Amino acid sequence: MITQVPRTVQIGALVPLTRPGWVEAGRHLLAGLELAVREVNDGGGIGGRPLELVVRDTAADPEKAAAAVDELAGMGVAALAGEYHSVVARAAATRADALGLPYLCSSAVLDALTPEHRTDWVARLSLPQSRGWRIYADFLLAAGHRRIAVATQPSVYWASGIRILRDHLAPRGGTVLELDTRTLSPTALCDELVDNRAAALLLLVGHPEPAVPIVQAVRSDPRLAEILLGAPAGQPEFAEWATLLGDDGTGIPFLRYLPDRLSPLGARVEAALRERLSDTPSFVAYEGYDTVAVLADALRTQGTDRARIAESWPRISVEGTRGPIRFSRTPGISVWQWTWPPVQVVDRDPAEPGRLRILHTG
Repeated sequence: MITQVPRTVQIGALVPLTRPGWVEAGRHLLAGLELAVREVNDGGGIGGRPLELVVRDTAADPEKAAAAVDELAGMGVAALAGEYHSVVARAAATRADALGLPYLCSSAVLDALTPEHRTDWVARLSLPQSRGWRIYADFLLAAGHRRIAVATQPSVYWASGIRILRDHLAPRGGTVLELDTRTLSPTALCDELVDNRAAALLLLVGHPEPAVPIVQAVRSDPRLAEILLGAPAGQPEFAEWATLLGDDGTGIPFLRYLPDRLSPLGARVEAALRERLSDTPSFVAYEGYDTVAVLADALRTQGTDRARIAESWPRISVEGTRGPIRFSRTPGISVWQWTWPPVQVVDRDPAEPGRLRILHTG
């Protein structure tokens, strides 16, 4: 009996491509994934076989993502890649762990991607929320902001962020006031900010709703002319933010996972991504590219055996667009983790909204 060798080596890709997913983030993530696949294939593929990306839209739905993992595993993909939304990635990681499918998470930041136990099947490129948001809290403290309000919605991700901020700020004299956007209109939220003498308001909410109307309300309220607006989750990173808010969307610091200066590889990939996107590539696009670079290295050295790929996480050493990528075990993190991606706090320059200013690095 002759065993047929599949013509392609397949990687399953989870990407938010429709609402309520963050579609622009998904578009950038997919651009990075696809660019890297094209370059792998231009270089001869995986042992002479083309690398194929099998894309599934998660639409920010954990159940849809888990079902996609089941489907992709049944199709015989060698590994799983992608996802931007943390709660969705957690569902995908949990399912991949149960099925024995290696998963390299591109962009989600929840510390406990597999909340029940530590796993060898999942690795992650993106910075854990606990580290990134502590860096953001240090930026707030350095800027003299200690009375912090957060506009929030129910979510494991937002609740985790509030806990990180509170735990880091409280010993340093900071306070965190939660304002529930389910019960407060943007106008009522502004009243709360004034009454509580908040120095900063962080937008721990979805985009464009309710983030955009909140920003518009705060910017138009003369009582809040001196308040700092912030968005640690990165809403202002994408062009849609500037399109919807114009000048009101500037001067709002957010986390971005890029180095101060790109390597020659990063600069080359930036040019290719800019052409593909017809836009400035976000850090999410670089995360997509690096994801495929890592998986291609594992596939070349380990073949398509899923267990061997998962066992190789601690031995991987790949030059990524944002620095050398290696994985290790990190206390409090349930997956193999790149320690550490570069991180910046940046904002859109009020004098030139298309330019991002670096305010703080960690």
